[in-house]
Amino acid sequence: MKHIIAVASGKGGVGKSTVAANLAVSLAQQGAKVALIDADFYGPSIPTLFGGGQISADHEQRLIPPQKFGVKFMSIGFFLNDPDDPVIWRGPMLTKALQQLFEDVSWGEVDYCMVDMPPGTGDTALSLAQMVQLTGAIVVTTPQEVAMADVRKSINMLAKVNVEVLGIVENMSGFRTADGTLHNIFGAGGGQEIATKFSVPLLGSIPIDIAIREGGDQGNPVAALKEVGSEAIFRDIALKIIDIIDNKAERLAGVSIVN
Repeated sequence: MKHIIAVASGKGGVGKSTVAANLAVSLAQQGAKVALIDADFYGPSIPTLFGGGQISADHEQRLIPPQKFGVKFMSIGFFLNDPDDPVIWRGPMLTKALQQLFEDVSWGEVDYCMVDMPPGTGDTALSLAQMVQLTGAIVVTTPQEVAMADVRKSINMLAKVNVEVLGIVENMSGFRTADGTLHNIFGAGGGQEIATKFSVPLLGSIPIDIAIREGGDQGNPVAALKEVGSEAIFRDIALKIIDIIDNKAERLAGVSIVN
């Protein structure tokens, strides 16, 4: 895997999994080889967002992940007898399961691996930072202060484990009615406030859009659709991520040459 990118939030309910899924699809539409790992073990959403999938095994008994919309994806949700069954695990089991999602799956060549992280700053986040070399993290927030408080903690945690924040995505940034009136249901400017405080770019603001919700519920991410307003927003964010990672790679290459 060339680049592994954590999609984090610190706060549940901000649409992190929806953002991760749609950004993975948008990256694939740029011609990249993309993987998506659902590391939110207590609330795995990726199977629903992608409309399920079938898992098989290769001759080495490694799991072959489903692939839809150009994205290979894997989730603990595929291994539950009932999708409503809870995952009741302690830290060591989470770490082992995360390791298996990377090592026991036949991913093949991957340009970008998006990792949908669980809320909070606990075992999974720490284990991921220690287990693999992360290119960086995308942090998702809503404009609401309740969400931003946890997001700030998440960013500070990432700094402590030397993971660079590549940018902020503000989700649920407002709802525009048919007459063009914008309603800032969860407040306004929170994403930019976080970006400014931590000196990282605001990658984009995603409005409340029924099409995004419907696409997620139906297993058909809106980023895979054409001529839909929110599809363009995810595409623009994906292009910014590609540019940021390419520039980072060039900087690191320059440092290596100098050294």
